Amino acid sequence: MFPPFIRTKKLLLLSLLVFGNTEHACAQNSGRERTSLNEGWRFSRFTSNPDSLSYDTLKEWMLPAANGFLSGDKKYERPSGTAPGSDVEFTQADFDDGAWQELDLPHDWAIAGPFDAPGVGGGPGRLPINGIGWYRRNLTIDADVVSSGKSIFLDFDGSMSYTAVWLNGELVGGWPFGYNSFRLDLTPYVKAGGNTLAVRLDNALDSSRWYPGAGIYRNLWLVVVNPVHVGQYGTFITTPSVSTQEATVKIVVDVENHLNGTRKVDLATEIFPVDPTTLKPSGEAVSSFSTSSVTVTGGSKQSANASATVTSPKLWGPPPTQEPNLYVAITTLSSNGTTFDTYETVFGIRTIGYSPNQGFLINGEHVRIFGTCNHHDLGSIGTAFNYRAAERQIQLLQELGNNGLRTSHNPPAPEWLELADKYGMLVLDELFDAWKEPKVENDFSRIFDDWYEPDMRNFIRRDRNHPSIIGWSTGNEIPEQSQAAGGETGKMLQDIVHEEDPTRLATNAMNSAGPSSSLSKVIDIIGTNYQGEGRGESFSSSWPSFHSTYPDKMIWSTESSSCVSSRGKYLFPVTPNKTAVVGNNPGQGGDSTNRHVSAYELYSPSWASSPDKVFEQHDRYPYVAGEFVWTGFDYIGEPTPYDESRSSYFGIIDLAGFKKDRFYLYQARWRPDLPMVHLLPHWTWPDRENQTTPVHIFTSGDEAELFVNNKSVGRKKKGEYEYRIRFDDVKYSAGSIRAVAYKNGIEWATTETVTAGSAASLNATADRTSIAGDGKDLSFITVKVLDSDGVIVPEASNSITARIASGPGKIVTTDNGDPTDKTVFSSATRKAFSGLFLAIVKADKGSTGDIVVEFQSDGLDTGNVTVTAT
Repeated sequence: MFPPFIRTKKLLLLSLLVFGNTEHACAQNSGRERTSLNEGWRFSRFTSNPDSLSYDTLKEWMLPAANGFLSGDKKYERPSGTAPGSDVEFTQADFDDGAWQELDLPHDWAIAGPFDAPGVGGGPGRLPINGIGWYRRNLTIDADVVSSGKSIFLDFDGSMSYTAVWLNGELVGGWPFGYNSFRLDLTPYVKAGGNTLAVRLDNALDSSRWYPGAGIYRNLWLVVVNPVHVGQYGTFITTPSVSTQEATVKIVVDVENHLNGTRKVDLATEIFPVDPTTLKPSGEAVSSFSTSSVTVTGGSKQSANASATVTSPKLWGPPPTQEPNLYVAITTLSSNGTTFDTYETVFGIRTIGYSPNQGFLINGEHVRIFGTCNHHDLGSIGTAFNYRAAERQIQLLQELGNNGLRTSHNPPAPEWLELADKYGMLVLDELFDAWKEPKVENDFSRIFDDWYEPDMRNFIRRDRNHPSIIGWSTGNEIPEQSQAAGGETGKMLQDIVHEEDPTRLATNAMNSAGPSSSLSKVIDIIGTNYQGEGRGESFSSSWPSFHSTYPDKMIWSTESSSCVSSRGKYLFPVTPNKTAVVGNNPGQGGDSTNRHVSAYELYSPSWASSPDKVFEQHDRYPYVAGEFVWTGFDYIGEPTPYDESRSSYFGIIDLAGFKKDRFYLYQARWRPDLPMVHLLPHWTWPDRENQTTPVHIFTSGDEAELFVNNKSVGRKKKGEYEYRIRFDDVKYSAGSIRAVAYKNGIEWATTETVTAGSAASLNATADRTSIAGDGKDLSFITVKVLDSDGVIVPEASNSITARIASGPGKIVTTDNGDPTDKTVFSSATRKAFSGLFLAIVKADKGSTGDIVVEFQSDGLDTGNVTVTAT
């Protein structure tokens, strides 16, 4: 029997196929245990330095953590003598942290607010991201674990930032970059029984252009293994040959020996299918690698290669035309017939190709990239990773027709890639937002020279087995992209990509580098931000010159559109053009007084464009592989064009997860076989009677007829390079508007919008009415403000309070999707925005039963919904 499969750390993937390098927690008799350290922490944040430590004083003790990711003979030696922090009271066992905050991880200290934190501008979201954060907890290690000489590691999935760790007052080490996962070796510092674990984080002002979050914001693990074991990210699976009849699967296994003497180790690996629902091994092994042996000298690492054949493989690919089938390779290390380590690698079998004329290919099929960019915050939850919140985002994007995800602009949580694998999303995995030249004072440029190589190799080894990953991005809008240094650094980083993963190509998101730049000359895939579709109202595209200069390179739009809008807010008059630069006045698509941008989805900043214009340019230049739209979701920070707001306007979906009108414009293009039609604006305008109120129709059909109060005002077909149907001369008259869409002359879909009356009641619906009673799973509850006929009141801004009326649950946060709303997310009371309100609910840990959630607003009938904890 194979050991039980429990979701773990990460997956790796490669070009023909994709896989997961994952350290799953296996049965105790496998010799490997992986335990969550998320619970039972004490925390305190300091706005001034309480300990006289800094990265400069800690650097020499942090650098040795990078040794496993350095090429050649370069290695850092731990300095001799007393390490910094040994005299800091927070690292000591006898320090009384009883007054500190008690919490569980993942934790984002900044998301609690308040907004308008001192020194924090609109870019990082006006939240208190800065400061020194100290975390402490007791770590109990059994005496038999210590006496057996096992290796004990601390694995961070991500912590923001400049992480330094002490155990029992001894500085273990650290890692500066807040987005990468990393491992520290606790073995030399552990004692049997109780141990004091202390973690220091240091977030400076001006460290990020967007909201980075703060704290140990991803999962934290304790890994206990035999001193001879499969190393960190210790497998790499490739498939040099794939067909529907059979696939050749190759594996490289790195075996580490942390003992002094030489050890001979037997390796065996079997491949099992993965159940798509449970994500656990299913059935019998479908293949096995030939058993091999390696001899590993003390204190070193040795690699072993093996090959296997999978007959009639189930390939991994994106829906709707393909299925995201997964396998798991279970590797065991043994000696004299006794197994002492088991390691699981999730992967997928697939081929990918990059065509300069056709675009992207997967399993031989041309698949156009309908992608989005997204930052790593999860709306009102902040950056503290939550599996269900991330899954909800991916499910909404998949409903949109989104098949691609760009990790803008840094590595995501490991589980986020597991979700991408599960749902069949194509991922452009990106590492850096800055190289040597800064964008803000304290960004990665501060440590680039010391850390670019370990961060790059770490990043790729962690992720390269994920079948979802189809390319690596070495940087975004790098300041030196048009300089000679851009090509030099770009090639240096790309060479590392090729060394670590020869199965995929690298790209770079270039917003200014042209075909003659040194970076364009060296990069594998030409990635353009905005310059391909032409900036602002210009249609001048850089794609033809890139295509003619580099006829052998694929081109894609690594960042497109950047359309801005406020959900449900329509400003008049409406531009007659296909795209327009947003201004500060209602006639220019913007309202600087209320900080709203028109939801007609035609307006953008000066560097960007409406979706319609981007669609046209892609249709004019079909050799471009596709696009990653900025952005799928609104995110905290970067509130262009109104810096006083809290969050962005760029999303196709707002911060609360409510669909903007733009959702349906993209869905009409990205899901052409889905019968759908959408109308805008709403039809409740008591102050616009008989005034011109343009009506726009988004449909996957090719023609639509509009009815105002059941009278036809015309039937129109989409013309060439037209992606919406516009009736710009409609006069408002209370009642209804209705659209009937046609495709090839046959009725395709219908929709109607009616005039709403006064607000009368609240209606609550949950995305899931059954959740796990583990204190982590979430239910997202949408509250609509309705009139007496059950019609949503589109301009409603009633104050709503959420509460648990009965049952074992908690209100986690509330939101409404309004970028201007600075009510703290933890507040149970806030105003509806454009008629909608969101509450996120979880069950108490270890509970079962019904949770009745009630919503109240003065003068309105109460709404409620029941969520069952199981």
